[in-house]
Amino acid sequence: MRPKPLTGDLLTIYDALHASFGHQHWWPAKTPFETMVGAILTQNVSWTNAAQAIANLEAAGMLDPDLLAAADTGDIARLIIPSRFYNQKAERIQEFAGIYVAEFQADPAVMAAVETGALRERLLAVRGFGKETVDTILLYACRKPVFVVDAYTRRIFSRYGLLPEKVSYDRTQRLFSDHLLPDVKLFNDYHAQIVRLGKTACRKSPLCDRCPIRIVRGSLRCAAADLMSRYDP
Repeated sequence: MRPKPLTGDLLTIYDALHASFGHQHWWPAKTPFETMVGAILTQNVSWTNAAQAIANLEAAGMLDPDLLAAADTGDIARLIIPSRFYNQKAERIQEFAGIYVAEFQADPAVMAAVETGALRERLLAVRGFGKETVDTILLYACRKPVFVVDAYTRRIFSRYGLLPEKVSYDRTQRLFSDHLLPDVKLFNDYHAQIVRLGKTACRKSPLCDRCPIRIVRGSLRCAAADLMSRYDP
């Protein structure tokens, strides 16, 4: 493994992904608050399920921070059943909506004006909010240059030798924050490209024949792809 991943390696991988998949135009939402709710609903479930739960909230006229903050959690839960763990998520949505209204005047601009580190710590204090959920809100709703990390990120970049196999969220995030300029647009699409690759090819059992970037260049290549090629020359 390289002791210090290079900026060029990260940008080369991104460029190859972008060339293969095109811009991902992520996060799909009509408003910043919808993005925030979506970040909660997509915990431990596919985006398809989360999107159906959001559609249910919208159809019921409940995709509103004031209404959600005042709603009965049982009423919220019934609308978000497709997202799984709906009772827990209903409590998280209601609590967050209350904070969003009371502390940020239900205004994404007020929220985004808070210094990034302070806002991140505040959101991490919300019950049930982990780092991935918080960073998703920071990047996609507040347009803060914070790189979002998920299981796909760890898997893909360990296979490229840029991270160890078992690596923490913080260390994975530093791989990007230490070697890339803090660029919201880049961080936005890079994370979306990683998710696309993880879903389509770089799975737990990799489908290397489907991977468009199994070898980015001779010195930057996927160990899983190399291993697969030994068994399927």
